[in-house]
Amino acid sequence: MRGFFISVEGSDGSGKSTQIKKIEVYLKSKNQEVLLTREPGGTAISEKIRALLLDPSNKGMTAKTEMLLYAAARAQHLEEFIRPNLEQGKNVLTDRFTDSSIAYQGFGRELGDIVAEVNYIATGGVLPDITFFLELSPEAGIARKKTEENHKMDRLELEEQEFHERVYNGYKVLCHIHGRRICRIDASKGIDAVFAEIQENLDRLFGF
Repeated sequence: MRGFFISVEGSDGSGKSTQIKKIEVYLKSKNQEVLLTREPGGTAISEKIRALLLDPSNKGMTAKTEMLLYAAARAQHLEEFIRPNLEQGKNVLTDRFTDSSIAYQGFGRELGDIVAEVNYIATGGVLPDITFFLELSPEAGIARKKTEENHKMDRLELEEQEFHERVYNGYKVLCHIHGRRICRIDASKGIDAVFAEIQENLDRLFGF
């Protein structure tokens, strides 16, 4: 039996890392095998691409180069890690997937529909079974990031406010289009309140 593919999305600082850990603990408590991964990254090759993408010194990277690098990292991640594990019946939980590219490059970089087309080539149309979008305003998210101890802002986090606003609006468009797959959750609430909504949807997906 194929495993479930779960993604967690959100603007920077929305609390994805915290909720991903809670999802992992919860699913393991239900005797479910779950593998954590992230994008860009998840494999040796994809992690090298991640370093290029997020390095603040790469200010000259063009929008199309950025889009293609994200898609390349995703193609490697899917073929080497995600798909084989799903086919073995393992559940895969990823920090970001295709929705991120559409929000950040399609809307944030204003590249439009080409981003979805390129990512369809990269993934063959594979999408998560369920996606949790942790909704938090860009202002609140970046403010959270700046207060994190020892956190160094990456190339995308350092973008101007207008960029982050476009990304945020892009996510809202995706929630409207993919309302059956994407669970929109108010991430301004407390950690436990946010997870309670996630748990309710996980229970429905797994049939707990």
